[in-house]
Amino acid sequence: MFRLLGMLTRNLIYAIPAMMLAGFAYGLLADTAWLKAMIVPFTFLMVYPMMVTLKVRKVFEGGDAKAQILTQLINFGLTPFLAFGVGLLFFRHNPYMALGLLLAGLVPTSGMTISWTGFAKGNMSAAIKMTVIGLVAGSLATPFYVEALMGAAIPMQLSAVIKQIAVIVFLPMALGYLTQRWLVSRYGQQRFQRDLGPKFPGLSTVGVLGIVFVALALKARTIAAAPGLLLEILLPLLLLYGVNFFVSTVIGKALLPRGDAIALVYGSVMRNLSIALAIAINAFGTQGSDAALVIAMAYIVQVQSAAWYVRFTPKVFGLPEPEPESKQAPQPA
Repeated sequence: MFRLLGMLTRNLIYAIPAMMLAGFAYGLLADTAWLKAMIVPFTFLMVYPMMVTLKVRKVFEGGDAKAQILTQLINFGLTPFLAFGVGLLFFRHNPYMALGLLLAGLVPTSGMTISWTGFAKGNMSAAIKMTVIGLVAGSLATPFYVEALMGAAIPMQLSAVIKQIAVIVFLPMALGYLTQRWLVSRYGQQRFQRDLGPKFPGLSTVGVLGIVFVALALKARTIAAAPGLLLEILLPLLLLYGVNFFVSTVIGKALLPRGDAIALVYGSVMRNLSIALAIAINAFGTQGSDAALVIAMAYIVQVQSAAWYVRFTPKVFGLPEPEPESKQAPQPA
């Protein structure tokens, strides 16, 4: 089973569109009312496993402060306002879709930040720190950004959104950390990292795919009535990710060494769409399904663009420096 889950995790580029199609077909053919009861279980399954493998202690290691500061300046000083502006431009008459775009820009980094940084031969340690800092800071800041930027267009209770984020993010984070410490104490750090930890991202993938299925099923009839809707969503997402890739690449290339620059790109462009999806679908009632549809589409753009960026990384940042060869042992006489 874990082998199958691992295969799904490695092939999100195909699994998410397939699940979107399945959810769309189900929403046209069957009753979807019961699916609302699956939102909370899928949300927990989506968030808790990624927390089990979160390396919180990495935050306290030094050596890349400049990359960390630049990344968070982009994450909280640029991207939310870019997402808000693009939302105003494309979704002026649908504030909940604009909310989806804003949420997609508010919670930075995910486990894929670390994975893609590794694929591109970037600084993995810096990427881990960016992931932890971005997750905590983004979760704390999200309700205040939403109220400040969209409070006039969307009825919301700040306390209710904060409560939902506590349940969606910080409760699973606490449980995940306790689970990690228990597994390490029982089986040892080496076995946890080698055998147990790698199994959890696959469980998170099940939650992601389940939420994507529910989001598309709930909006299937709306999409069928306006088939151009998905294209209308795709264009602003392409703009948001395109500008973000461009800005982070220019800043990274100009100000940081190669490994830190790559970590900055993936630490500022990759968004924690799982958390954004959970907030949209849990904190904003039935109207949150419009926001969830935008975030579900963002999965496709994010995974595809990240994969293509890995291919172009050597042309943008050059090849990594070769590792020094180990000294050969003297040959016996």
